[in-house]
Amino acid sequence: MNPLYEFDALIRQEHGVFCGVDEAGRGPLCGPVCCAAVILDPENPIEGINDSKKLTEKKREALFDVICQKALAYSVVMVEPAVIDEKNILWATMGGMKQAVEELSIRPAFVLVDGNRVPPELEIPAAAQVKGDATSASIGAASILAKVSRDRFMMELDKQYPQYQLAKHKGYPTKLHYELIEKYGIQPFYRRSFLKKLGY
Repeated sequence: MNPLYEFDALIRQEHGVFCGVDEAGRGPLCGPVCCAAVILDPENPIEGINDSKKLTEKKREALFDVICQKALAYSVVMVEPAVIDEKNILWATMGGMKQAVEELSIRPAFVLVDGNRVPPELEIPAAAQVKGDATSASIGAASILAKVSRDRFMMELDKQYPQYQLAKHKGYPTKLHYELIEKYGIQPFYRRSFLKKLGY
């Protein structure tokens, strides 16, 4: 049995039905931060779930569809750059995670969140799990949904704004990306709070 599923079985034993929560896109200069919550079906395990960063893009894409088919419930929330600028990235992420849990079609008895903090004001008992995406199948599944959803969003944006080469760096702060911002300026989908050093 996948050790990530074994970990989940222990959590389920203690707390009952639970969801895993993760995010993608805290570091980029543009685009949303994407938060996902997933309740997996213990009777219908998914082969190959792991931390999305440890999987190839092709594998993530394939697993995305399987997770959507086999999960008991899932939800994905995109938090816009304007909210990130207003609240800062940490609180924007916490709000997105809380919303993702609230939008699940099944209300879990417990929430397991990747990282070292739990969204405040969550009305369901919760715990944080450092490196949760490589420990829990449920968090691993959430990390895949969040990462693929965000990447797909950035690929669409790339079609509208090809000059920024978003398909290449997905909005992350690479040398190329900074050069393109210098050349073309910024658009509404940029996070101004991340670009203060450049005078935005």
